[in-house]
Amino acid sequence: MNIVVVNDDGWGTAGIRLLAKEMTKLGQVTVICPDGPRSGKAVSITVESPIYVRRIEDHDLNGADVYVTNGTPADCIKIAREYIFPDTQIDLVVSGINHGSNAAVNAMYSGTIGACFVAAEKGIPAIGWSIDSHAMDVDLHWLQPFLVEVTQHLYEEGIAPRTVFNINAPEGEIEGIRWTRQCVGHWANELVPLDRVPEGVLKGWKLGGCFVNDEPSATDTDIWAMEHQLLAITPLSLDWTDYGSL
Repeated sequence: MNIVVVNDDGWGTAGIRLLAKEMTKLGQVTVICPDGPRSGKAVSITVESPIYVRRIEDHDLNGADVYVTNGTPADCIKIAREYIFPDTQIDLVVSGINHGSNAAVNAMYSGTIGACFVAAEKGIPAIGWSIDSHAMDVDLHWLQPFLVEVTQHLYEEGIAPRTVFNINAPEGEIEGIRWTRQCVGHWANELVPLDRVPEGVLKGWKLGGCFVNDEPSATDTDIWAMEHQLLAITPLSLDWTDYGSL
């Protein structure tokens, strides 16, 4: 089985290294990822500058092939399909492990999930993995035993066309697995003013803020599952049509 591993945190992070090593237990792994952080890129593509790719030879990823690019996670899937595997089937795309939750509305911004959506657009089954911590040294050993088991189960059960699985793990011990829906929520107080801005600039900010759960009593959401130390598996659709409004 040909497995492509991608992320949005960039090459060398603990998340993608662990994911790639674990996926070698299921098949031949090819890593193609950005050469640095691309968080929040969603399904953005590089259109105003050239995209380059280079091969990494010095690594310890159990026989995997490793490529990095100056492009986005979405670009990575396009490169995998048209350059690395132009005439060979890609059986599965596995994205992550993202350092930071992609539950609820975060999935909309996520480069991790954006790569999955591009894979789905190309007819390739895709699964995204994230952990609810932005720390680059987060303890991943609680999550490690689930990576192969859950990925293999979802793949063998069959991933419906134009559907991806968004998997979010709590930090720390995982006490079970739950099928969930996306929590309804929003980000608030996102613009944090800068103390200094360049001359001639009216105002400047950096992005920050906090996530607000708009349905805190709901017990079937990805946010609830993580708050209760459960692994949340949420199916997402590439089809954004609101059929109820037709």
